Amino acid sequence: MSSQIIEPEEIAVPSRREHTGVARAGWIEVIAGSMFSGKSEELIRRLRRAKIARQKVQVFKPEIDKRFAKDEIVSHSDMRHESANVKTAAEIRAKIQPETEVVGIDEAQFFDNELVKIVNELAGRGVRVIVAGLDQDYTGKPWEPMPQLLAVAEYITKTHAICMKCGQPANYTQRTFESEERVAVGGAGMYEARCRSCFVPHADAPTVHEE
Repeated sequence: MSSQIIEPEEIAVPSRREHTGVARAGWIEVIAGSMFSGKSEELIRRLRRAKIARQKVQVFKPEIDKRFAKDEIVSHSDMRHESANVKTAAEIRAKIQPETEVVGIDEAQFFDNELVKIVNELAGRGVRVIVAGLDQDYTGKPWEPMPQLLAVAEYITKTHAICMKCGQPANYTQRTFESEERVAVGGAGMYEARCRSCFVPHADAPTVHEE
């Protein structure tokens, strides 16, 4: 018997307003990968599809991420979607509106572990929650709360970039400046995508442009 893999965006999502039986459960989707792998782009694509279906959508990002726009999530390919800035995961709970059916959260690695509890609560209330974030820090270590979110998610999408040194699929984010701070928000001038062979987990690794 053949099996069929169903992607999250292919699942029919009935409106909670139209549901008349037992309360419909929501679910959690996690989009994880390195920088430059299309995480935010995929998140925005799913949010746009939900809005086309006339679903009530709310989007959040951490206040620390001010790289491209204050009140938008922006992909490296310049796809954009309006969002609300929050300082902590707890603020997401406070800002959720009663009729919201889909919640998007970008840059989840910048939140604390309270985010795991919040997305579980939302899914239990019938909300579809889509979370995107880096699953590893610049040293290659798992970046909380992403491992915990991956554990509780119904659907997981692993995105890959292209290694800037050799062109192979890239799963790591190479920091190219000297800093041991785990959180250092930046873009193409500060980080590169690297494959397993080319990744060097220390702060003073030369960039591909310097070699």
